[in-house]
Amino acid sequence: MLETFLRGDYAAQPMDLPVMILALCLAFLGGHVIAWTYMATHSGLSYSRTFVNAMIVLPMIVTSVMMVLSNNLVTAFGLMAVFAIVRFRNILRDTLDTTYILAGIVVGMACGTHRFPAAVITCVMVSVVLLYLSLTMFGARHRYDIIVNLHWARSLKELPELKRLLDRHSRQTHCASQRTSEGYEGADLSYRLLLRNPEREQDLLTELKAMEGVSRVTSMKAEDESEI
Repeated sequence: MLETFLRGDYAAQPMDLPVMILALCLAFLGGHVIAWTYMATHSGLSYSRTFVNAMIVLPMIVTSVMMVLSNNLVTAFGLMAVFAIVRFRNILRDTLDTTYILAGIVVGMACGTHRFPAAVITCVMVSVVLLYLSLTMFGARHRYDIIVNLHWARSLKELPELKRLLDRHSRQTHCASQRTSEGYEGADLSYRLLLRNPEREQDLLTELKAMEGVSRVTSMKAEDESEI
């Protein structure tokens, strides 16, 4: 039964199953390398764990797309039409949601082009990888406890005074964003902080609000970090 199924690729050019599995595994490993590089080099506030996960799954899905198409122009246009319809009907904010949609399209195309082993293997391997990413929380970064946003109305030359206050409460302090405007001194600042004692977060915020030249102080937990 299993042998009959594995040989049941009724497309014009049947696939070599060992080569297909090898290609998907290499795509999985390549996606990991790219994701690890992104995690190590990313800076700023706009970081999303689901985007990191998508970078691992997408190479596998694209590999499956190329194998399903296999130089078939009609199938290629079919893929474009289906994805265009999905994109027109839905606005997806999460990169991983788009990945799920694309995975469903590829599996459907594989079935529609009679590449049944390709449909099953792609479905199983992509599902296993998505479960692995979810269970291991791959891509999550906990280098900092909170993000503090504030407006600094004094001269930028006096910022070391603010830095000293932050360093008293934090083991690590990183200025993630600094926005200035013409016509007045000061800047809008965002800091990532790894607190010495997370339970004293409110003490830090109280001291910041009491400091001369500091206003509009807000904070956000690191686990709430997302696309901004």
